[in-house]
Amino acid sequence: MAFYQLNYEQRIPANLDTAWDFISRPENLKSITPDYMGFDILTKDLPQVMYPGLIIEYRVRPVASVPMRWVTEITHIRDKQYFVDEQRIGPYAMWHHEHIVEPIDGGVLMRDKISYAPPLGVLGRCAHALFIRRQLESVFDYREQALIEIFGVFPASQG
Repeated sequence: MAFYQLNYEQRIPANLDTAWDFISRPENLKSITPDYMGFDILTKDLPQVMYPGLIIEYRVRPVASVPMRWVTEITHIRDKQYFVDEQRIGPYAMWHHEHIVEPIDGGVLMRDKISYAPPLGVLGRCAHALFIRRQLESVFDYREQALIEIFGVFPASQG
């Protein structure tokens, strides 16, 4: 099984409470995900506060608009520091996503570490080379722009 990692950083001009409140609410994920992913949250009655063991069900359309079920679990959380979501059912053989925030001068540094393995062995490795990696990168590029629209641009003199 092939294994890959992606790392992203973004500086957000908001205080820790505001940034954490936004990123730790599952209902906000749709607003920072590109429309072409066909991302919908299926879980009813999401809690206002995330907790370890929280299971969230989504529908995504990552390939050729074919709907797929994606179920993740919040496995670790430390308030206003980090949380981890792991795939339980979905398009990857393995998915582990660390969301980390830390206060910095002028705002918050948000870091994402995504560890994943495509399905289907050799076919998955080929799919990764052909489109999976580029698609994940485009999702995070979109998210960066969406967060800029929500929170504004981090001042260059503080970055």
